[in-house]
Amino acid sequence: MAEFIVDETIVKAGSEYVWLWVAIEPKDKAILALNVSKERNMFVAERFVAGLVKAHGKHAVSTDGGTWYPQACRFLKLKHHIHSSLEKSLIERTMQYIKDRTESFDDYFPCRIKNCNLKHIINWLRLFIDYHNNEIKMLK
Repeated sequence: MAEFIVDETIVKAGSEYVWLWVAIEPKDKAILALNVSKERNMFVAERFVAGLVKAHGKHAVSTDGGTWYPQACRFLKLKHHIHSSLEKSLIERTMQYIKDRTESFDDYFPCRIKNCNLKHIINWLRLFIDYHNNEIKMLK
């Protein structure tokens, strides 16, 4: 693995909006990690990228222009660069794929818990990652 391609997007969970953080690897397009948070800042970005490093080792990080990423990478002593057009295309397609699936999930199983801790969403996303990555392996 040469690098992590990382991005975040906003998704609706019940009546509130949360940030969905995603990391993929460019060669196989496997989803390396997903997380959700109620905030988007350098501390959340650093915690997300640190989890990637812990699970997959140190690699360069490719991101969009979010100011929180360079700071997080500097803190973690990782090389950082802005997405190339290919990397941007890969992560944006992955994000749209995930959003398409989570929107239908929320339609049929909406979150009704006030001040939800997002645990059930994270559990569903973990199941989704396993399914997605296994499908990629079977296509090879």
